[in-house]
Amino acid sequence: MVARKPPRRSAKKETKDASDPRSLRALVPRHLEWMRVQNYSSFTITSRDYGLRPFLDWCEERAVIHAVDVTASVLEDYKRRLFHQRKQDGRPLRRSTQTRALVNVLGLMKWLAKRGLILTNPGALLEMPRVEKNLPHSALTPAEVEQVLGAIDVTQPLGLRDRAILEMAYSTGMRRTELRNVKLGDVDAERGTVVVRQGKGKKDRVVPIGERALAWLEKYLEEVRPFFATDPDEGEIFLTREGRSLNVATLTVMGKRCRDHAGVAKPGSLHIYRHSAATGMLEGGADIRVIQEFLGHANLTSTQVYTKVAIQTLKAVHQRTHPAERPRQPDPKPGEDSKA
Repeated sequence: MVARKPPRRSAKKETKDASDPRSLRALVPRHLEWMRVQNYSSFTITSRDYGLRPFLDWCEERAVIHAVDVTASVLEDYKRRLFHQRKQDGRPLRRSTQTRALVNVLGLMKWLAKRGLILTNPGALLEMPRVEKNLPHSALTPAEVEQVLGAIDVTQPLGLRDRAILEMAYSTGMRRTELRNVKLGDVDAERGTVVVRQGKGKKDRVVPIGERALAWLEKYLEEVRPFFATDPDEGEIFLTREGRSLNVATLTVMGKRCRDHAGVAKPGSLHIYRHSAATGMLEGGADIRVIQEFLGHANLTSTQVYTKVAIQTLKAVHQRTHPAERPRQPDPKPGEDSKA
């Protein structure tokens, strides 16, 4: 009589056993803890955690249980899977989305190899997808910005708060996460500056803020914030009606709502004011490196994209120099010597 082999446990069940220190799922928390020790931002760590989950599930479905099971061919297969994946509306993933997913996986693989948990890094030779070089959303013109700001009902507490937020966003070019984190002590009204603490890349910087934005901010701080604030008050400038600090999603919805209410039919939400500030300053003659410092870009290449949307200077040169735009000399009359 032939002895039966014991039934094989499903890969899904085996992989989710956190007691197996070799499993990918057990090693990911150790990787995230290392990132915390290395002082990566909480946003980066959360993104890494969230971005690795689909990869872990995909591996489990294919019985790729342990870290040593991940080979170069496995990563190539996952890259193809991302390419062929479709969203709920049937559209493919953007190349930038595919790249971010692979960056998370390669970060894990590099960490595993450095810790000696795998012999070699299977992602060392993986070629990343070519990312589209898209322009930013169309910036708002100064008139459109005024249209949005003027449509906000500042007689209401939330309206006054939203006006102060948008004024600061437009004046300083700050990101959403930077706006939500700005505190009372970060604004120096006398010098006309705001300290941006722990911006992208966990870097501090100082940015200017205009007099009009300061005036709306002061009005909000005097007339609204004292009634929103609750104990303990952590000092964030912009609060919800319940006294909590705003989250990024709330800022996004607010920015879109104000734009739609004003009837400005352009894509984007709160981030569009950052684009609009940079584009407007560039067209006003600001040096590209000044814009880089203003926006807090680590690399100049991130700032140079604004030179492609700041079209006014190019239009002026085009009208002045293009042969079809220069005034034409009248044709000589019959019998006249054109060389006279």
